Amino acid sequence: MARLIVVSNRVGVPGQATAGGLAVGVLAALHNAEHGVWFGWSGQTQESPGTEPEVREKDGIRFLTVDLPSAHFDAYYNGFCNGSLWPLHHYFPGAFRYDANEFAAYMTVNRFFADVLVKQIQDDDVVWVHDYHLIPLGSLLRQAGVKVPIGFFLHIPYPNIAVLRLLPTYAELVRDMCQYDLVGFQTSEDLDGFLSVVKAVYRDAAVIGEERIEINGREIRTGVVPIGVDVEAIARQAEQAARDDDQVKRLVQGVLGRKLLLGVDRLDYSKGLVERFTSYRALLESTPELRGKITFIQIAPLSRINVAAYADIRDALERAAGHTNGQFSDTDWTPVRYLNKDFSHDTLCGFLRVAHVGVVTPIRDGMNLIAKEYVAAQDPEDPGALVLSSLAGAAQELDGALLVNPYDPAAVALALQQALGMPLSERRSRHATMLAALRANTIDRWQRSFLARLMP
Repeated sequence: MARLIVVSNRVGVPGQATAGGLAVGVLAALHNAEHGVWFGWSGQTQESPGTEPEVREKDGIRFLTVDLPSAHFDAYYNGFCNGSLWPLHHYFPGAFRYDANEFAAYMTVNRFFADVLVKQIQDDDVVWVHDYHLIPLGSLLRQAGVKVPIGFFLHIPYPNIAVLRLLPTYAELVRDMCQYDLVGFQTSEDLDGFLSVVKAVYRDAAVIGEERIEINGREIRTGVVPIGVDVEAIARQAEQAARDDDQVKRLVQGVLGRKLLLGVDRLDYSKGLVERFTSYRALLESTPELRGKITFIQIAPLSRINVAAYADIRDALERAAGHTNGQFSDTDWTPVRYLNKDFSHDTLCGFLRVAHVGVVTPIRDGMNLIAKEYVAAQDPEDPGALVLSSLAGAAQELDGALLVNPYDPAAVALALQQALGMPLSERRSRHATMLAALRANTIDRWQRSFLARLMP
């Protein structure tokens, strides 16, 4: 009987947090597959890691993890993945760098993954590879003789050729992506970017049709399959946490009846956090009657602290928060609370439920599940309002949000003001529209739609 083998850089092993969108969706796919395997990195490195994965089983799913070679890991992960691919895919050429040794490490780690995985694949398996860390993996498996269906889903944006050609090895990587049987993206804009690169690399050899590409007689299927959330589960988590979670209760008590604006983001320059702080400051400057009546809490757990750009963004945010608080604070009011710490997913759902305004303003995001979770977490009878960047993938579905350009602080401040003063009837109407969109594109529909096209 066919097995589904999911491959990702990290594995949501039993007993560890699996709150991320990828982890939730992957687990749903593995449970539905009946015979599911999740393969990837253990989170540990060694000088000479073995090629036999550690095996754990839970609820009918096999979790296979391997350590990665320590000599190549930093150049692979902090180097090429997050110093080259991440900034280009998010349209940040200023943060982009290229080092041929880092690309070599990226390929070495992908070959290591392939060498371990090829021994685990059986003739009737189906393989589903996830995200930018593992773009070459499908091609390497093909070179090793693997003939089973192999799909790839990109969780981050895919840039157009004008941006991606800054990467000296872009042609090699797009050829690798064309070795998959099915390549999926979050938005139609991402798919268009991919097609623009395919045209540049293959020219007349590529025949591009609707949801398929033919190259030298070989067909590659493509699709736009936006990842969703488990609406009902988040609603239950949020309601229970708002009622029972001590940290949620402390947050509510701490804002002292003021309206709460909330941002929840991993600390990353793509999230537009500096621009967000500037917009909030613009709100306080332009609307003095709100001073003392609102509180903005930004939760931003530390991310990739060994990459210089992330240290810079942290310093900039601390300065911005200090500047705003220094100018506007009073003896009984702190305008901005900036928290570099993690919370459990249950607690975060509770925070989202009690927030009057969800502030989700990335400069570029493949999807942004926090925007969707904010909508799912709200009380439908008295929902908050969502201020959402038009540059996030979620904006293509959540047209009930107040859509903004995060580079325009005056416009974002105006949207925040509108959200804070929005009447209940409008909040209910906008929330119902967005909730209907979430229920039409759930996390379950995402994985079922992708696998239905990949499975033979």
